[in-house]
Parts: sequence; structure tokens; C-alpha cells
Amino acid sequence: MKNIIIFSLLVLFMISCKDSIDPKMQFENIPVTYAESRMDSSVVEDYHGTNVADPYRWLEDDNSDETIDWVKRQNAVTFDYLDKIPFREELKTRLEEIWDYEKYSSPFKEGGKYYYFKNDGLQNQSVLYVTDDIKEDGEVFLDPNTFSEDGTVALSGLAFNKDGTYLAYMVSEGGSDWNTAFVMNTATGELLDDKLEWIKFSGLSWSGNGFFYSRFPSPEGGDELSAKNEYHQLWYHKIETDQGEDIKVYEDLDNPQRNVYATATEDEKYLLMTMAESTSGNEMAFIDLTKPDWKPIKVKEGFDNDLSFIDNNGDKLLFQTNIDAPKNKIIAIDAKNPNKENWEEIVPESEDALRGASILGGKMWVNYIHNASSQIKVYDLDGKFISELELPGIGTVGGVSGKKKDDTGFFTFTSFTVPSTIYALNADDMSYEVFRQPKVDFKSEDFETKQVWYTSKDGTKVPMFLTMKKGTKQDGQNPTLLYGYGGFDIPILPGFSLTRLPLLENGGIYAVANIRGGGEFGKEWHKAGTLERKQNVFDDFIAAAEHLIAEKYTSSDKLAIEGGSNGGLLVGACMTQRPDLFAVAYPRVGVLDMLRYHEFTIGWAWATDYGRSDDPEAFKYLIEYSPLHNVDEAAYPATMVMTADHDDRVVPAHSFKFAAELQKKHNGDNPVLIRIETSAGHGAGKPTSKQIEEAADALAFMFYNMKEPYLMEVKG
Repeated sequence: MKNIIIFSLLVLFMISCKDSIDPKMQFENIPVTYAESRMDSSVVEDYHGTNVADPYRWLEDDNSDETIDWVKRQNAVTFDYLDKIPFREELKTRLEEIWDYEKYSSPFKEGGKYYYFKNDGLQNQSVLYVTDDIKEDGEVFLDPNTFSEDGTVALSGLAFNKDGTYLAYMVSEGGSDWNTAFVMNTATGELLDDKLEWIKFSGLSWSGNGFFYSRFPSPEGGDELSAKNEYHQLWYHKIETDQGEDIKVYEDLDNPQRNVYATATEDEKYLLMTMAESTSGNEMAFIDLTKPDWKPIKVKEGFDNDLSFIDNNGDKLLFQTNIDAPKNKIIAIDAKNPNKENWEEIVPESEDALRGASILGGKMWVNYIHNASSQIKVYDLDGKFISELELPGIGTVGGVSGKKKDDTGFFTFTSFTVPSTIYALNADDMSYEVFRQPKVDFKSEDFETKQVWYTSKDGTKVPMFLTMKKGTKQDGQNPTLLYGYGGFDIPILPGFSLTRLPLLENGGIYAVANIRGGGEFGKEWHKAGTLERKQNVFDDFIAAAEHLIAEKYTSSDKLAIEGGSNGGLLVGACMTQRPDLFAVAYPRVGVLDMLRYHEFTIGWAWATDYGRSDDPEAFKYLIEYSPLHNVDEAAYPATMVMTADHDDRVVPAHSFKFAAELQKKHNGDNPVLIRIETSAGHGAGKPTSKQIEEAADALAFMFYNMKEPYLMEVKG
């Protein structure tokens, strides 16, 4: 209540001083002198008879003194610019205010105790608590904030053994995908001597007195963050032994670019093994852990479709699959008779995309996406439909969690205007009640979300969510941020984001386009945005921007675009194809060099969405949209390329080279900068302090380059 009163007084003060603020504030250009980027004209590569220059390839060596110096000089320019934006600190202050509330995860039960994560508000990392009674507050069990002074070492994964006496957990440093695992005695809180290194793209799955995990061979010194990740392996570690004594369960020396992931059933009877060469399509095998030889039994060959394990019902293994079902269905495979002709369809494909399922209280809780928002349907374990779970509203459900034999579970619900709320679910009568509801310094009731449909270049209808203050006028003057992703079968669903609130409070609009390439409408929607069809994704996003302008929600002078990772590619492609359409662009940790992305870390796994330049046919379409290779002599939007020095998912060389090329060829007055976060990675585990600083910088850069004053008041 105290924070609300203080904020209310501040708003009244700002309104009372409104006459002293010039509504026509002058936004003078902040002079920028770009850091020099050396061009090496000797680097030219022949792609199937086409010579392609790569003058900034030296920036791919992130350990070289020259690259380190370049990063320092670029950051000096960027932060000098940001320091001159008059309301940057006000934005940071407001973000700290709205960020400062208690955040909880859904509880989960292990060894008869309940565990949950909690962040007091501004803690860099959330803390794991334990309690005997779910209705009582717990005590600190594991505090990741003690892992490092600056919060850059994060808890990246954990798993309890069957009786809850041991906890295996992983930590990552500086946002890297590399993990190190440790084992704790839960009764004493003491760490065992176990230390497992070079774990990557892996969970931890217990069986008996040890657990399964996946790793790569140890990389050479200095190449940990950029070298190609190959020869993924599955191992079993017995506690209180050295990692050198671990049992190698699986490796494929004939296919170095093939990863393997494993999960054991709750009863520890079966180990499910997924082998994948990319983000789409997989092979599947299982091991009967009751037998001594641990021999994998293949149940699916080839990579044309997906088969994802849900759970087991005794010897009946339940899977989600898109085999002969583009929007997914649920099947059962008898572990005693796993041949395909014996597979049983449990839940058939429907009109909506099926995105996951869990078992609680003897029922299957199946998560669907209906027009880009969640829907939960309930079935018995034989696939008989029971009922649809009536949700609190249109939004996103985080999935039903709990032990499958328990009658009580939990789920989270969120939307663009409602922060993530935890509900306790009674599996018996399918009733639920609020378990924990956050208290955020934001008046959700003053805002609304609506869904609109627009037409893309080829006539495809595409949905888009628009969130804004109630009563917002369609006068073409609203500062608007358009976000998209469009790749890897990943749906972008309604979700509450603290970083968007200052935009909404300042009279802005937050738009999310559910473009092709994502998973909102099943496999066909995804495929329509891949390979030679990737241009559909950019056309959809450009059409979204044009719709916003045509319907007078905003104008080109007030429109910003943002996307991260594959979404960074989206922004890079759209700003190079239509630089006239946007005022501001944020390509975050983007895949921007489409000719060489597969040469670094795990990039080779993205080829099913992109194709590879070593394929002559794929090269033809990659070179047409690759952002790095399509920067022309032109006036570009105000651009802040955003990356991190420890990003070993999409290596920062993508952003480095794109920024250097952009600065060389840009012939307009707008700033084209690069912000390089230090001791951070692709995004996971980023400490709260860095998240707030990054968000404040992005918002300040956007408002200033839209010539939009940031006032601590809500525009009417």
C-alpha cells in the first residue's frame, strides 16, 4: 500500500507540474561518432560459384584482443548516447518500482515436502524454499544469489531423487549454455564431492542411486563459447563417485550432429531417449531399467515427424505426435509390444493445435491452443473426453503440474494485462481456486487486449494481439512496439511482461503478431515459414506493421519492432527490406549471418527451419534475406542491436558483423548502435539488475527516437 500511495502522489505531482513541461519538447539529434571497424577485403568465400565478401569475419574470434577492444569501443559509443537521454533514469526507476513485488513459482512435491521458488522483488535470482505444509511459508533451501556476488551464476536445472533425499542441480555462469552439476544431501544441506562438467542441452533424470545426463566432449580451451557442439552423449552418474567413472549409455559416432536427451518415468521403470538432428523431427527409443543390459529399443526411426513423451501408465507409454496429424494427437505404445502396427490412438487430432499434456489424479490434462490462447481439455487415461476446464479468461496456462497419483495440482494463468497467477486444482471435481496472486504496482483494469486479423502479402489471414489503455484513440500517434518470432514451431501466446508496462502507461500500444513459422496453428503453420518459404514470415510481420498504420493505431514515425534470437533474424530482415516502415528496430541476440550460422556451437540444429548455405538451392534463398548480406546504402531506422558476450546459443559474432556493416552503409541521421551485455548469454538466468538496465535502455532509446516524451503519468 505504501508504494501505491507514493506512486499516486508522484503522479499527482507530475500532473500538477504539467504546465511546466513543454509538450513540444525538442528532441535534438544526439551526435554519434561510430567506433571504427576494420575491413579485411581479403576474406571472400565462393558459394557455388558466387563470391561473397566477409570483411568482418575477424569479429568471429571473440577472444582476440582486437575483438575485445572493438566491443569496448562500441559500448562506449552506445552508453555515451544512452547517458544523454534525459528520462533514462526515470524509466529505470519506474521499472524498479513495478518489478519490486513477490514472485512465486507453482509448488512441487518431492519426498513428502513442498518446494517452490520465490523472488522477494529485486533479487537477482529466485530462491528455492521448502515447507512441510503447503499452506505455510517455507524456509530457504537453496539460494542461487550466493553463487556469485553479481548474480551472473544461475541455477539452470534441478531434479530430486525418488524419495527426496538427494537433489542434483546444475548451474551456469554468465548466461552460457554450459552447465556444471552438483549433488546435495537434502537433510543436511551439505554438498557431496560430486561435480559433473560440460553438461549442455540436458536435464537430470534419476534412477536408483544416480541420474542420467547429456554432455559434449570437453571443448578446447578458449573455444568454449563458439566452437561447434558435436558428439552429444548420454551418461549415467552414480552419486559419490568421480565423473570419470560414469557409464556411457549412448553415443552416435557416425552422426556427430545428433543430440540425445533422456527422461526416466516417475516409477523409474523406463528411460525414454530422444535423438534429434534439429529442432524439428526426432527418433525415439526406450530402455527397460529393470533389466541389467540397458539396451535401447527403437520405437521410431527417422526425423520427418515428432514423437514426444508425456508419461507412462504402467507399461503403456503415452506420446504426443504429429505423425499423420499436423495439429498433434496422443498415442499409446505398449512397451512390451512397441511395433508401430500396435500403436493405439488415445486422443485424436482436433481443429486446435495440441501442445502438451500431463497426468494428475488419474486424468489427462491436455493443453490446446485456440486462436493463439490456451484451452485445457480433460480426458481419462484411455482417451475418453470428460470435460473442458473453464479458464479464468483468455490467456495462457503454464501447464498442470503435480504427481500423477495426487488429487491436488497447480497451474498458472497469465495474459498481457494479468500477471502470472497460481491456482490450486482439485483433480477430482476439476475445481480450482487462487493459490497465490501477485500484487503489482500496475492498474490492469485500465487496460485491454483485443485480437485482430489482418491479411498478409499472399492472402493468408494472420492474428495479432493489441494491448493498450482503454479508450486509446486511433489517431496514428500512439507509440507502438510490434513483437514477433515466427520460427521453430514455437507459439507466442499472451503473457504479462514487466518491460512493456512503461510503454502502456505512457499511452502506447504493445502488438504481438502470431506470424507463420510459429506453432500457433500446428505443423503446417510452422512449415509455411521455413526453408524457401521463410520470406512468408517477414511478409507477415511487414503486413502487421502496415495494418497498424492503415488502421491508425500508429504511424511509421511511432512504430518500433523487436524480436530475439530467431526473432532477431525477423527484425534484421524486415528492417533491411523495409527500412522506411519503422522508426526504431531492436534485433536482439539475432541470427543475422545466414550463410555461416551453422558453423558455430549448436547452429547446425536450426537447418530444418533455415536450410544451409552449403546446399546450392538453400544458398539461393538464404542470400536473398540474410540481414548481414542485405544491408544497402540506405537510411535505416534508429537501431540498437542487442547481444551478450557469453551467448553461446547465437554467438555474438552475428550481431557484431551486422552492426559493423550497418554503421558502414547507413546514410541517415538515426543512430545505429550495438549494446553488448557483459557476463550474460542468450537470456536464461540473466540477473534482475541486468534485465532492468537493459529494459530501461531499450525503452529510453525507443521513446527518444520516436520523439515521445516519457512522463510518469498515464495519457488519457
